[in-house]
Amino acid sequence: MASPRRPAVTTSTATLPLRRDGGLRLGLVADTHSKPHAAGLAHIAALCPDVILHAGDIGDLSVLSTLSAIAPVHAVRGNIDVRANELPDVLTLRLVDGESPALTVLLTHIAVAGPRIRADAAKRARAAKASLIICGHSHVPFFTEEKGLTLFNPGSIGPKRFTLPILFGVMDVSRAGVSLRHVDAETGRTWLP
Repeated sequence: MASPRRPAVTTSTATLPLRRDGGLRLGLVADTHSKPHAAGLAHIAALCPDVILHAGDIGDLSVLSTLSAIAPVHAVRGNIDVRANELPDVLTLRLVDGESPALTVLLTHIAVAGPRIRADAAKRARAAKASLIICGHSHVPFFTEEKGLTLFNPGSIGPKRFTLPILFGVMDVSRAGVSLRHVDAETGRTWLP
């Protein structure tokens, strides 16, 4: 008996222009599971992001409409998103400053195995010439640098799971560099482990 074929990973690309001042603010969310934290949404809106990235496990796709009322949304499908066939599994985002590339980001749902970047995620990032991977899945806020790649998991802004905090991420891009931080969805304050 033949084993079932694993579906092919779908990929897509998008270009995000930096503002005239060379900056861009991105709200980073994952694992909403149909119920994004209401105060978290208000805190994201207060930060006035230019774009929101959703790293999968959206749940009810109306969540994307709710987020798009705050800022344009780019999302990938998570392992629970069986009805999100129009979304890619992997999205390569090319941030550009005028005509010049500024940063390439790989957005995917699953990219971590324990404390390490999964080999398949690292291979995809390198093939796309991405230096930053943004993922979800574990609900665990995570930041690491490994072999020239940076990985950031914003944690979950959905229903509370175990003793994990309810968080989202913020990425600020400027001509001077990139900063990433976790934000407590309940208080709106920067979260540190």
